[in-house]
Order: sequence, then structure tokens, then C-alpha cells
Amino acid sequence: TAACSRPCPVSLPERNARWKALRDLLPGLDAAWRRFTRSYAGMSEAELLEPGVTGAWSVKDIIAHVTTWEEEALTHVPVILAGGRPSRYSTTYGGIDAFNATMTARKAHLTLAHVLEQQQRVHERLLALVERVPTHQLGGASRFRRRLRLDTYGHYPLHASAIETWRKRRLSSSRPALAGGVPSA
Repeated sequence: TAACSRPCPVSLPERNARWKALRDLLPGLDAAWRRFTRSYAGMSEAELLEPGVTGAWSVKDIIAHVTTWEEEALTHVPVILAGGRPSRYSTTYGGIDAFNATMTARKAHLTLAHVLEQQQRVHERLLALVERVPTHQLGGASRFRRRLRLDTYGHYPLHASAIETWRKRRLSSSRPALAGGVPSA
């Protein structure tokens, strides 16, 4: 009967709140992620491996770095959701820069194919985690959202911009110089 197929009215407010919270979070996360992946789309393997994008880092190194921070979110978000506090990078590693250096060295030997496969797998796990987070944690002021922003959608644009700037710099340096502003014939 029609009455049996309707959802329970008691669960609708919670479900609607969850949908709204996810609708507010996921598009921003996805847009930042797409900008990051578009920043290096179409590049050859040699270009992805070329150092100098950010300091000595290549695009491959940056992808591995972004993946590392998504892994950090996967590690620390459950701690935060349980009411705990993750250990401080200053205590564990001597600071975030030291952590980044350690993780970069740890992943330096990985092939580009492995880095890209790991990136995809970790990002899928991150999205699955976000979809399981309790509704009350999805709001913008929660500790969960702060950690997620720092490790993901607030982090991706920094590296997308660096890659975009590097690509523009490479493109402009590969164009022949114009004599007097007019191409020679």
C-alpha cells in the first residue's frame, strides 16, 4: 500500500539535515579537487616528473604530498570524531615542514603510476569517510570540518595555483622572443 512505502516522518528532518550538510560540503570539496587535478591534466610523464614546480618538487611530488595530507585526514578525523586530539606535528616530527620533508623522502622512490593509483584510492577512501560522518559534525564550525578543510579542500588550491603558475612560466619561456614586439618574417 502507499502508506507503507512512505518514509517515517520522524527520520525526515535528520535525513534532510544530512543531505543539506553534505550538499553544502561536497561541492566545494569536489570543485577544489577538480581544480587540482585539472592543474596537471594533459601533461606528459616527463613534465610530471620535472623538478622545480615548488622548490625542488615535481608535479608527481606534489600529488604524493596532497595524497599524504588526505591520508592524514583519514588517520586523524576518526580521532577527532571520537572526541580526541591528534598529536601535534611539532611534537611528533619537529613541525609541519619536517613532516612534509619526511613524507616526501618516504615517497620519493614511488613511480608516477603508483603515486597516481595511490592518489585515486586514498581520495575515494576520503570521500567514503566524509559520507559516513555524523550529521552534527558536517557543519562549518566543527573540529572535523576544520581538519578536513586544512588537509583537503583548503590545501588543494595552494598546489593547483603553484602548478598553474609553473605551467604558465614554462609556456612563456618556451615561446620565441619577439624583436621589437613584432614577429620577424
